[in-house]
Amino acid sequence: MMKTRTRKQSRDTRRAWSRLGGALAWVGYLFLLLPSLIIIPVSFGGGQELAFPPKSFSLDLFIQFFNDAGWWTTAVQSAVVAVATTALSLLAGVPAAYAFSRSDFPGRRALEMLALAPMLVPVIVLGLGMYMHLAAMQMVNTLLGVVMAHTVLVLPFMLVCVSSGLRHADPALETVALMMGASRLRIFVQVVLPQIRSSVIVGALFAFLISFDEVVIAYFITGPDSTTLPVKMYSAIRWEISPILAAVSTLLTLLSLAICLTLMALQPPKPQADQ
Repeated sequence: MMKTRTRKQSRDTRRAWSRLGGALAWVGYLFLLLPSLIIIPVSFGGGQELAFPPKSFSLDLFIQFFNDAGWWTTAVQSAVVAVATTALSLLAGVPAAYAFSRSDFPGRRALEMLALAPMLVPVIVLGLGMYMHLAAMQMVNTLLGVVMAHTVLVLPFMLVCVSSGLRHADPALETVALMMGASRLRIFVQVVLPQIRSSVIVGALFAFLISFDEVVIAYFITGPDSTTLPVKMYSAIRWEISPILAAVSTLLTLLSLAICLTLMALQPPKPQADQ
């Protein structure tokens, strides 16, 4: 009886500490998130200055954004760069992750660490290196140069996502398909890809979001003909405080929220514990 009571008290204590930890985590999360959410009601104020709380409700700032070619043109360029970056990272990252996971060759670990290195290098250092490299190739102030730089930046995230999916894929299915006479390409397309579809989509969404929101590297290598939306926003903050920034920030927040909800929907359901 005493042991049962002790175990119950221990479970209650762990449950209480768990709830306290969860509450503190939510407090910290809201503390970091609320300043970003304040910009949403500000964007509907429609005034000529940023003010919270807004004095009226209006869509004027969003209308100004879409009527100003200087703003929506950079948004289109950011979308083009993000889509191209995602496509290149898929073409390079998915086969590379498969090779790293299923092959064993001399220098594999070194090559894998080299591929993941952009994730570990400070972005400011990476941006300076990209500028010097692309300047030597006369690719500064070009969308192609921005795409190549962003591909280097997002490729490690694609490798991590796809490699995670490959760890849960069944290699026995690949062995059986190989014994049945299927080619390596057919095995990869018809056996491997269906098993890692969710991981590939997650990697693509991460690549798109990182590229679309990236500002440091783009600030180094963009110019008048290749300005992206984050660079335009950063320049506007430095040289002018335009109320349109609130509308742009709201649109970017909604885009990030949509991608996060999609990522949550792609998570596999947790197995239910046996009753």
